Amino acid sequence: MSARRGGRVTLADVAQAAGVSTALVSIVMRGVAGASDETRERVLSIAGEMGYVPDQRARKLRQASSRLLGVTFELREPFHGDLVEETYRVAADVDYDVVISAVAPSRSEAAALDTVVRERCEAVILLGSRLSDDALAGLAERLPVVVVARDSNVPGVGHVRSDDTAGVGLAVDHLVGLGHRRIVHIDGGDAPGAPDRRAGFSSAMGERGLSSEASIVAGGLTQIDGARATRDLVAADESTTAVVAFNDECATGVIDVLIRTGLRVPEDVSVIGYDDARLASRAPVPLTTVSQDAGELAADAVAGALGMIDGGPPPRIVRRPRLVVRATTAPVRR
Repeated sequence: MSARRGGRVTLADVAQAAGVSTALVSIVMRGVAGASDETRERVLSIAGEMGYVPDQRARKLRQASSRLLGVTFELREPFHGDLVEETYRVAADVDYDVVISAVAPSRSEAAALDTVVRERCEAVILLGSRLSDDALAGLAERLPVVVVARDSNVPGVGHVRSDDTAGVGLAVDHLVGLGHRRIVHIDGGDAPGAPDRRAGFSSAMGERGLSSEASIVAGGLTQIDGARATRDLVAADESTTAVVAFNDECATGVIDVLIRTGLRVPEDVSVIGYDDARLASRAPVPLTTVSQDAGELAADAVAGALGMIDGGPPPRIVRRPRLVVRATTAPVRR
């Protein structure tokens, strides 16, 4: 006996082959009472021979609780990929599945959200969301919402994030300790977290009496953004000895341009990234970076979402990042 040609094997196909009703096959497949052991064994055997695979989506639609968590993420952010992977792991531990939907230059966050809402997710976790406060408030009226890697004071919306101001301060402390004074921050533009990192950089440099040596250059999320900012920086100012990039992806663009222009990293210019995405440790020159713990943030977000599903308050969690020193920072060249 083989699977039906030209389409998916259905409950009706199994019922016809077994000579029983579709309702009885459904009872067997759901593992509930109503079929004898002999019939159950025979139906399961025939279904296996035919290659029948239960339609999990249809099964979830029949359940009162979908046990699904929706996750939207920025396709251009490598660290978001780490967060998605950790969210899958944490959700599986509590018997939940995850529906992911990407935000990209050609796909809006609203479109990504429509996908997860249609799937009857019980809550949504938004990674690096750029939604306005009004949009978040409207979404929170429909289902529990937790934003990750972004602050939110919207009533009914939880947030889980790292202290970006303190994180950039760690980077500045490290560089100043190595003797650097002329330090540049290549920022994240309008990305979530960018204002806090800009403020953290300015504050940290000011506290060390280096405000006149500090410079903030427009950047962005991607390697291209980092490369463009560094080309402009090298052309305008050759005195810079250290760069703090908005994220690890941006930092790889910084390093690429520095090397192409004949500067050595870290001998001539030290570079620090942010996030500690996987690419940071796997780069040709392993990247010194400010580490956000993806596993910890994912666990906080899932726990917060489940708590809201059960009627609990929105989480308000801010984790302190840590500095991971690798091969792209060194004492300033005298």
